[in-house]
Amino acid sequence: TLSKTDAKKGATKKLEEKKLHSDKNVQDRGLVVVDPKAKDIVLEHKSYCSKKMKERHFSGDVLGYITPWNNHGYDIAKVFGNKFTVISPVWLQVKRRGKERFQFTGLHDADQGWMKDVRKASKNIKIVPRILFDGWTYQDFESVFGSEDEIEELSKNMVLLAKNENFDGFVVEVWSQLGNRKQTELIHLLTHLSEALHEAQLKLILVIPPAVAAGTNQPGMFTKKEFDQLASAIDSFSLMTYDYSAPHRPGPNSPLPWVRACVEVLDPDSKWRNKILLGLNFYGMDYSAMGTSGEPILGSRY
Repeated sequence: TLSKTDAKKGATKKLEEKKLHSDKNVQDRGLVVVDPKAKDIVLEHKSYCSKKMKERHFSGDVLGYITPWNNHGYDIAKVFGNKFTVISPVWLQVKRRGKERFQFTGLHDADQGWMKDVRKASKNIKIVPRILFDGWTYQDFESVFGSEDEIEELSKNMVLLAKNENFDGFVVEVWSQLGNRKQTELIHLLTHLSEALHEAQLKLILVIPPAVAAGTNQPGMFTKKEFDQLASAIDSFSLMTYDYSAPHRPGPNSPLPWVRACVEVLDPDSKWRNKILLGLNFYGMDYSAMGTSGEPILGSRY
């Protein structure tokens, strides 16, 4: 049993939080600093500037992911929709069920009412759910790569899904699944998929791993060669410039020199910068002696 003093140690002291919105933005409130304090983050994190919430400060595309493990993202998309040009809820999977047979799962998460609310709040926003190639074996990929009919069927099914569900396209996450194999075939598939979606006025965004492997300075799985082959076909590339460190190599999540290198390696002549969506993590990792895998730092701790 705990003694009274032990119980006091176990109880975490909750820091104060502001509930009201502010008339001033974060710069004017002196909150943009190089050494933020935990107590200031907890105090201010709900207190956004109500006067500036619809203003955009960046002229390029901005993609926001909404993840099932943080439902608050659904509200953020409605309140701050004008800050984004593209919203990607992490909803969908495509499974291969046999020759020229594909099944889409995750549609139970697709919330038509929420999509309507987001579009009402920000007229030009595009909703492009992320789709994973789920449970695909190497043989599944080989079968699809080797058959124009399979590629055609998959592309047609994705266009129909978007039309039926009122999606504006898809964020496709597939590149890392094949390691460094079958890249020519994968590029062919993605190019064909992109053409089919574009014909239907739909977008294709491709998730890509960092061009410089974290901690090694070696080329990553997606290099300038692949980027050059896809740059004209794909609408945007969602570049994963975070999760640099790991439990066996603790350190920063997105060191700036590495982030910059990942962009410059892909596009040294700044020809396609408007298509590179730089991945910004809104979390930090704790690599303490206790955790073997590291864990995100959560506000609820404070």
